[in-house]
Amino acid sequence: MKKRIFVTASVLGALAVIAGAFGAHGLEEKLSAQDLHVWNTAVQYQFYHVFALIGLAALSRYETRLIKDCYYLFTVGILFFSGSLYLLATRSILGWEWLRFVGPVTPLGGVLFIGGWITMGIAATKNK
Repeated sequence: MKKRIFVTASVLGALAVIAGAFGAHGLEEKLSAQDLHVWNTAVQYQFYHVFALIGLAALSRYETRLIKDCYYLFTVGILFFSGSLYLLATRSILGWEWLRFVGPVTPLGGVLFIGGWITMGIAATKNK
């Protein structure tokens, strides 16, 4: 599990760097200030939870149900929260205005993040 967590964190971390650079250099003149802010929020939260995954890997000397749950909560949270924000920010340049329905996915990702942090705290207290 530890290796899987580190690999996932590495991939998602690299994608966060790419998304950040793309936002700063490729989307800067194509998005409104508000949409660029949404894009940057997605990058920020992706990075925060990549670091959380790295911390989780350090905590995961033993494979427990709580560690697995936390891993999935953070990973799916990144996909839902940041992924939906990336789509919402770029819907105008993609021509996908119908993507407004993705909006409710963002808070669901946030709830998954909160669950991940709570689960990591519980796992930490149970880890000897």
